[in-house]
Amino acid sequence: MAHAIALPEVSPVIRVLAADATRMNSQLLAAALERDKCFRVLDAVSDAKGILAAVAKEKPAVVVISAELDDDKRKGFEIARELHSLHSETRVVMLLDTSERSQVVEAFRAGARGVFCRSESLKALARCIQCVNEGQIWANSRELRYLLEALGEALPMRVIDARGAVLLSRRELEVVRCVAEGLSNREIAQRLGLTEHTVKNYLFRIFDKLGVSKRVEVVLYAYSLGGLADGAGPGSDANGRKQAPSAVSNKKVVGTPQALPQFPRPTVSGLAKA
Repeated sequence: MAHAIALPEVSPVIRVLAADATRMNSQLLAAALERDKCFRVLDAVSDAKGILAAVAKEKPAVVVISAELDDDKRKGFEIARELHSLHSETRVVMLLDTSERSQVVEAFRAGARGVFCRSESLKALARCIQCVNEGQIWANSRELRYLLEALGEALPMRVIDARGAVLLSRRELEVVRCVAEGLSNREIAQRLGLTEHTVKNYLFRIFDKLGVSKRVEVVLYAYSLGGLADGAGPGSDANGRKQAPSAVSNKKVVGTPQALPQFPRPTVSGLAKA
């Protein structure tokens, strides 16, 4: 009698477009990424028009864009905004010369899913691309602090209402916990026994109640509580006990602060669109 043999899962190849400040740098970056079998690297481009055309035609999953393009130190941010508007399914990693506060904040405001400093290794860049492709956010603790500060300055988070009551229902807090753990809408639906459509409706209600518009801000809300509903935060079980984080490293960070004790060490958290 023949027996079925389980074959190992093969991870899908990630289509990547590399766009550095010059054509030579773009080609070098593309050649380096091509060594990783996880990537299918498209022909390198180095100008704004070329990036937009390549994304429209080739539909890469992730685009690595230099902040400087066309001899303009801020052109990359402009292109990131345009890509976010026209091709929201394509995720952007902004390549920065230095992790300055203004550049980090602007990158995320432009719609980037990750920021990556040139001082880091190619191995780290590969991991960054993989995590961003999975719907997660990539930044280190200092960069996340910049983002937190900017969000705090621009949008005070409404944690409680005028009567001092927490704004969200228990079910909504469960959804927030799942978002903070980095789960996708599908994974949230599976965990909570809901449909994806219901999860989306919960997220839109949560956005409205908190006065926010992005999942990263929902995660910040979760961290501002210091725990969720029954005392459990992301990385805790239903009884509030700590669980080992599922995809933790010492580099990847959610859109959440690194130092808050109720949560796992910083890792990239799934902050895909609702």
